[in-house]
Amino acid sequence: MENSISETKQAVARKAYEYLATKLHKDCILGIGTGSTTNFFIQELINKKPEIKAIVSSSIASTQLLEEAGLEVSELNDVGSPDFYIDGADEINDRFEMIKGGGGALTREKIIASASRKFICICDSSKKVKVLGKFPVAIEVVPMARSYVARQMVVKGGAPEYRVGFVSDNGNQIIDVRNLKLNVPYDFENEINNIPGVVANGIFAARKADCLVIDKNGVPEVLEQ
Repeated sequence: MENSISETKQAVARKAYEYLATKLHKDCILGIGTGSTTNFFIQELINKKPEIKAIVSSSIASTQLLEEAGLEVSELNDVGSPDFYIDGADEINDRFEMIKGGGGALTREKIIASASRKFICICDSSKKVKVLGKFPVAIEVVPMARSYVARQMVVKGGAPEYRVGFVSDNGNQIIDVRNLKLNVPYDFENEINNIPGVVANGIFAARKADCLVIDKNGVPEVLEQ
C-alpha cells in the first residue's frame, strides 16, 4: 500500500512538472514547498534541470535536497515574486482552501505562497475533503506565548497539543489543534492570526491554491479554479 501511495505521489509530481514545463522560461522564478509529494517534484526538477532565473524554498530540508543536486537556491528577498509556487497539502477542499503545516514549515510556505503569482497544490486524493478540520491545524507561536495561545484555542473549542521537541526553521514552537469547526476557514484563519504571539497558522484560505494536481482513480489530473 505504501508503495502504491508513493507511486501515486510520484505520478502527480510528474504531471505537475509536465503542466509547468511549457510555462517555464529563463526569467521564471519558481517557489518550492515542503513534504513528500513536493520531494518527488524536486526530483523531477533535478532530472530535467529547466533553464529558469531562480528557485526559492520554503524549508531548510527542501533547500538541502535542491542544493545537494547542484541547484542554486535564492532568498525570496533577493528575487521578488515567484511566478509559480508548488507545494502539497494535508487537506484541501473543493474551493482549494487547505490545511498545511504537518511538516512544520507553514510560515515560510505561507509567505512564499502569498508572494507567488500562481500557487499549484500537488497531492494524492486522500487529502481531498468536503470540510477542512479532520487534520489538526498547526500554529507556529513565539515560545513565550505558547501556553497563552493554547488557552485561547481551548476557548474557541479546540484541543491544542504542544509539538514536543520540534523547533521551526524560524526558531519557534508549534501547537497542533484538533476539533476545530472550520466551516468558514477564511474567518477562522484571521481569528487565529489576531491572537498575540501567533506567527502563522496552517489554514490556507486567504491565500488558497489556484490550481490542483491530484490523482483520480490513480490517474493524475489538473484542476483549475
